[in-house]
Amino acid sequence: MAEGGYQVIARRWRPKQFDELVGQDHIVRTLKNAILRKRIAHAYLFVGPRGTGKTSTARIFAKALNAEGGPCVSPDDSSRTARDIMAGSCMDVIEIDGASNNSVDQVRDLREDCQYAPSQCSFKIYIIDEVHMLTAAAFNALLKTLEEPPPHVKFIFATTEAAKLLPTIVSRCQRFEFRPIPDELICKRLGEIALSERIDVEPEALKAIARLANGGMRDAQSILDQMISFCGEKVAESDVMDVYGLAGSASLRELAAALAAGDYPAIMAAVDTLSAEGRDLFRVLGDLAERARTAMLDAIANGGRSRLLGRDMGTESLLRMQEALHHGAVSVQRGLSERVSFEIALFRAVEASRVRAIDEVIRELSGIADRLPAAEAEKKTPRY
Repeated sequence: MAEGGYQVIARRWRPKQFDELVGQDHIVRTLKNAILRKRIAHAYLFVGPRGTGKTSTARIFAKALNAEGGPCVSPDDSSRTARDIMAGSCMDVIEIDGASNNSVDQVRDLREDCQYAPSQCSFKIYIIDEVHMLTAAAFNALLKTLEEPPPHVKFIFATTEAAKLLPTIVSRCQRFEFRPIPDELICKRLGEIALSERIDVEPEALKAIARLANGGMRDAQSILDQMISFCGEKVAESDVMDVYGLAGSASLRELAAALAAGDYPAIMAAVDTLSAEGRDLFRVLGDLAERARTAMLDAIANGGRSRLLGRDMGTESLLRMQEALHHGAVSVQRGLSERVSFEIALFRAVEASRVRAIDEVIRELSGIADRLPAAEAEKKTPRY
């Protein structure tokens, strides 16, 4: 990119300080305390979904450890070292892509390089992204160095698939779990970005973007960037729906109500409309399942019944509906006809919500049977 060229929102708004990280307060607090109390480990493992801040946190932590005057929780962003670290060009903060540097020979080179002191910083820090892509031989070559590295070396591993890591690697690291970022925090951050960029974005559009991002801030910022390119200075919910094939909240509410009522004609009419508008039917099923879950939680909190779907439904019915929608999503994604699989999934959700478990029926019959003798005895009791 040429000097002064456009830089995407996800890069321009990348966190530069711990306090700018969104939705990972538990990790920020732990790392800050480690720096303040001088309890800095030699290896860290950052685990979590994509776009939740793993690499950004690794860079901020590396910058904090190599701050001028010693480790500091709020390093000076204007210093050359800080700028180089955040740009990924610092000689002593080495970022490695585990997917393309996963051979045993490359890890042996890294192990030899560890022995040399840092050239301009206090610590030599290795940030290995997608570390689960390393081969078993590469992991084994790293084990001894990872367990007893030189005092000037720190390792920070990042991965989206911790289950693929060797237990011997995990046991030598301090593990941090990065959580999916809640939609409300994503909406708040996107609102701040839009205000700074002088872009008018409808609150419902922000909610739709957050829903699409599925807990990832980077994904949300990329979607917002694309919507600004598409819409210009004003982004409406309908624009997001059209670009990404989402169903509007009103359409979802009406379809959920039709499912709860078992109104097949209304369901078919809704399917026709969604299909004609080019909506992503897989996402529609996911949104419906989320609405069923919300209603189920409401039922649990209110004595086992909920009317959030427009009809009085019990916990078990909502659970069965939600389960059928989840199973249907797999068929929609892999089936021969997306629309046919979508219709079948909706019909099965209706039928599943009406099925009653045999144990519930037995409980009800037992309750009726227990009340009958008492009722008969009351009838036979003479009244004066």
